[in-house]
Amino acid sequence: MIVAIDSSTDTASLALGQDGKVLVETSWRCGQNHSVELLPRLTQLLDEAKVSLKDTSCVIVAKGPGSFNGLRVGLATAKGIAFSLSIPIIGISSLEMEAYGHADTGLPVCPIFNAGRGEIAAALYQKMNSVWHQHAPEHITTVEALRKEITEKTLFCGEYVTTIAHQLKKVLKEKAVIAPDHMRSAGSLIELAQPRIAAGDYDDPTTLQPIYLRRPHITTPKRRQKFTNGGLK
Repeated sequence: MIVAIDSSTDTASLALGQDGKVLVETSWRCGQNHSVELLPRLTQLLDEAKVSLKDTSCVIVAKGPGSFNGLRVGLATAKGIAFSLSIPIIGISSLEMEAYGHADTGLPVCPIFNAGRGEIAAALYQKMNSVWHQHAPEHITTVEALRKEITEKTLFCGEYVTTIAHQLKKVLKEKAVIAPDHMRSAGSLIELAQPRIAAGDYDDPTTLQPIYLRRPHITTPKRRQKFTNGGLK
């Protein structure tokens, strides 16, 4: 059995699979509650499928980009399962997972996540002759910069796309096809992982890291002032 975990953004998803097929899955809006909701939801899913976590033979995890907290929780959970059961782990781009749900449209697919500071995280994929290709890797960009990056009619997807749909249409005009809002499915992780499982191409759980694209914003603590006989130092 395969366990698939995605906690990249305010939307989270879990799926259980067997022989490349999805057995059960669930997606929900979790906000910033990944740490308190992920494991109970996984337990619920295991009960629904009437299987045990001990039956897991491989764990698949969405590795970002995404929220710092969400990715940490997802990676920690996946690594914990991999280490405790001594099973392989595979990390897959969260943007690729988002795009894969639209692979059969035939169009280039540009998944978009909110990167903050007026920027977006994006990549570009397309299914051609039944083969899934990555045309552009995960990167930080802006809607305006997409004017040069997008050269043909392209489908844009992701929970943030509906927020910036009017901007995409303004910049790209008829080249921008906006996908309907929907929640990502961790079942896509199971499908995407099949070639790597067949090839025995696993990640090292000790070195597997999230794709952040940008370092977390950390406020430098102010230098502590000391009192001396002469006053503040």
